Amino acid sequence: MTLKIGLLGIGHLGKIHLQCLLQIDKYQLVGIYDPDQKSAQKISEKYQLKLFKSAADLIEAVDVVDIVTPTISHFMLAQQVLKAGKHFFIEKPVTHTLEEARNLHQQLQNRPLKVQVGHVERFNPALLALENRSINPMFIEAHRLAQFNPRGNDVSVVLDLMIHDLDIILKLIPHSIRSVQASGVAIVNQTADIANARLEFENGAVVNITASRISMKNMRKLRVFQPDSYLSLDFLNKQTEIVKIHDELPTTGADNYMELDTIKGKKYIELEMPIIAENNAIKMELSSFADSILQNKPPKVGFEDGLKAVELAYWIMDEIAAHQQRVNNYNPKEVSL
Repeated sequence: MTLKIGLLGIGHLGKIHLQCLLQIDKYQLVGIYDPDQKSAQKISEKYQLKLFKSAADLIEAVDVVDIVTPTISHFMLAQQVLKAGKHFFIEKPVTHTLEEARNLHQQLQNRPLKVQVGHVERFNPALLALENRSINPMFIEAHRLAQFNPRGNDVSVVLDLMIHDLDIILKLIPHSIRSVQASGVAIVNQTADIANARLEFENGAVVNITASRISMKNMRKLRVFQPDSYLSLDFLNKQTEIVKIHDELPTTGADNYMELDTIKGKKYIELEMPIIAENNAIKMELSSFADSILQNKPPKVGFEDGLKAVELAYWIMDEIAAHQQRVNNYNPKEVSL
């Protein structure tokens, strides 16, 4: 069976989705819609695709809708798709506000629809290399730094960049969050361009996470520390390293081990670099969504995952605002020596 899919939005990311959809034989790309009809017309002619005159017309003509529009329009479009009873893929963050995300989640209850959120880092080879491995993080440090790009700056850096790592962290640590401390600074935009948060989970795990969109270089790294090992994930360069501590040398395959003297005696460090399977992460997530529909199984990144990431993002943004208020109200007393 082939799913008829329509694409809403042909901006920078929308064009990438278009290319991927054309390569997935589980989909038949019926057509596109974008408010910028002039630009959409060029894409329509280039790829011989139908150009719809409205989002409603496109939604009516397909089985599945791919929403790749500015975040501020997500809620309105998702509601239209829901009303039509169609499956949909929606880019992250799921909505512009937390209230909208919770509203959509409520509307989705008891509906036989598949919805997947575009947290594409779930399909990054660096993270996929850890599938089927025991992960029990007690400390995570994450850095996601990007050079300045005016695209995507309609929202805080927390919703723009940090949310990728928030989704991964919530997947790696399936426990409630006890506390959040955060600070951020708006430098070239009205909302925070650089932000840092410290999260503490009920099981004692702690996360230190930083995101910036005004960096001199790009960086997307996640470091995971757990009782028996250290894991380093480089999402940008698609590399994963695992360092394990052993009490004894194995009888075979000891070449990757290094001896270490500790107060508890000799330990042995093993360095493992899992095989990285190259992929097109966006193509993989869209193909995965088709499988969830055709095989009637839960999407790999369901709407609830997207909601949880948005809830945490807004918690962090609230803490940033509260911190800034404390800074603004700070009135140091004169101190004489």
